[in-house]
Amino acid sequence: MKDSFSFSSLHLDILKEIGNIGSGNATTSLSALLNRKIQMQVPEVNIVRFDEMMDMTGGPEKEIASIFVKIQGDISGSMFFVLPPHEASMLIREMTGNDDFHFQSPPYSDLAVSAYVELGNILCGSYLSALSDMTNLNIQPSVPSAAFDMVGAILTAGLVEISQVADQAIFIETLLLDEKDQYDQMKGQFFLLPDPDSFDKIFNALGAPR
Repeated sequence: MKDSFSFSSLHLDILKEIGNIGSGNATTSLSALLNRKIQMQVPEVNIVRFDEMMDMTGGPEKEIASIFVKIQGDISGSMFFVLPPHEASMLIREMTGNDDFHFQSPPYSDLAVSAYVELGNILCGSYLSALSDMTNLNIQPSVPSAAFDMVGAILTAGLVEISQVADQAIFIETLLLDEKDQYDQMKGQFFLLPDPDSFDKIFNALGAPR
């Protein structure tokens, strides 16, 4: 297996800057979606192994609401966006006006699922758009898929393909701060998993070849 994550401090700084700019784009889109000011902080960007992803999201048996997209275009890979069920449910109630919705009370309405898919599409798309603008590479997300299940089930299914060529991911933790303090620092997590060759394309495009 190719070790694609032997990064220098310069490359880690670049990845963190990508995390900051991508999250800024996502925040702007989320503010427009909810029609009020949302701030997003990026307290942490790290390189983690796949088995550590389980721990970062609360352990394999913890339930999460996730969005998964494939990365297409000049680079390839995958991306997860993960929220705790309680916080994802609050956003869906905001988007749909259904005050009774909760991810822990299935079955879910088609409208609620569509709202969460759209949320993931906006957040992941904004993030990848920022990366595309920085690198001038054509980077597009696939149609997103939403899942509510235990961490182990979701991540294992999403990592089957990429685990053949890599075993680590870029972890970006974000804090969403609502101007109404409604979310009390809602915590969202991005896992960005470019295929090994894609890292070289990103760093070369930014003038920092490895």
